[in-house]
Amino acid sequence: MKKQSLFLGLCLLALSGCKVSQPAPYEKDKAPEERQEYNGVEGLAQAQQDQIYLMDKELRDKCNNAKVDLAVAKGDKNDKEIARQTNIIKQTCRQQ
Repeated sequence: MKKQSLFLGLCLLALSGCKVSQPAPYEKDKAPEERQEYNGVEGLAQAQQDQIYLMDKELRDKCNNAKVDLAVAKGDKNDKEIARQTNIIKQTCRQQ
């Protein structure tokens, strides 16, 4: 019985030590664009949120760039570029 108790105690001590040495789920001090490491279930959930954020940001950036380029094309009266930028806006900008 003493051997089992000693073994169980050592196992619990070892397991509690493992928990302390686990890395953080993700790099909370960094922006989503800069995060490189994700660990465990919480890290995986954050990685998915970061991916969604980054895809959304890419679309917003493309949308904003297309709006600026559209304004320039209108100023230049460039019909071909106006059509091209309008198409990009339809594909990337969220309709409100």
